Amino acid sequence: MAVVPLPTWADAPAAGPVFDIEHVLASIDTMAAQRPVAAQIVSVGNSDDTSARALSRILASDVALASRVMKLANSAYFGMRGRVTSLQFAVTVVGFTTVRTMATVALTNLDDESRLPQNFWDVTTSLALAASTLAPRFGERPQDSLCLGLLAQLGSALLHHNDPDGYAEIVTTQPTYQGRRVAETRRYGINSLRLTSVALEQWGFPATLTTPLKEIDDYRTLEGALLRASFEVASRLTTEDYEPVPISRITCGKLVEDDLVPVVDRVRADADELRRAMLGDSAADDEGDRIE
Repeated sequence: MAVVPLPTWADAPAAGPVFDIEHVLASIDTMAAQRPVAAQIVSVGNSDDTSARALSRILASDVALASRVMKLANSAYFGMRGRVTSLQFAVTVVGFTTVRTMATVALTNLDDESRLPQNFWDVTTSLALAASTLAPRFGERPQDSLCLGLLAQLGSALLHHNDPDGYAEIVTTQPTYQGRRVAETRRYGINSLRLTSVALEQWGFPATLTTPLKEIDDYRTLEGALLRASFEVASRLTTEDYEPVPISRITCGKLVEDDLVPVVDRVRADADELRRAMLGDSAADDEGDRIE
């Protein structure tokens, strides 16, 4: 198996203008004004005094988002197929962090594929399912790791929103995600995963979701190992002519190649259903277009 060399600064596109993180985060506030229910859920979902009943009442005001939560709760991932019949029960089944994650997807326009980098949701669903499946091997909760995978690429979407031509060049010239992070840092002064962590910290998401985003490129630590492994699975499934990196090398020896076989199988089996749950009718329409 070939060992993939680390990207160098020379591989990255030329630096662009200084990137204004505050401007990008402020643009999220503008989006939030258009999705007030989603914004309220992100705000209150981590409060100690928020109950499933209270959160479901807020959620009920956004029919599309509520429908997605119900669909996810009844999906194969949670093993409750057809048994979740109330919104309050759905919130309990998927958990508050997952509801906040779905609200974050809505308020940052991650459910509008026309405004996202190429193959965004193919990669995101692979990341999420790989992370949740591998989570116990790293002492993490599967549901929290599912959310980590679902939100990891938020920063890349924000960069794409604010610099579509420049970011498209990065995606085109950098086939690996590590290479993209190098190119992102050169052009914007920050990579997409670090930008995701900044946004999530601003909204009060727990450190279990933000720390791996910061530590992903430090191969000496386990804190980013689960996310590194998830990106490796996603890359193998979604990147054409990808040269695999030995999984033991990027997980501090926690995993071997045989460990990935059931993970890849689960991602392939459940990715479409998770995508439909996260995107709602737009994903179903897109799937119909593919079939036709």
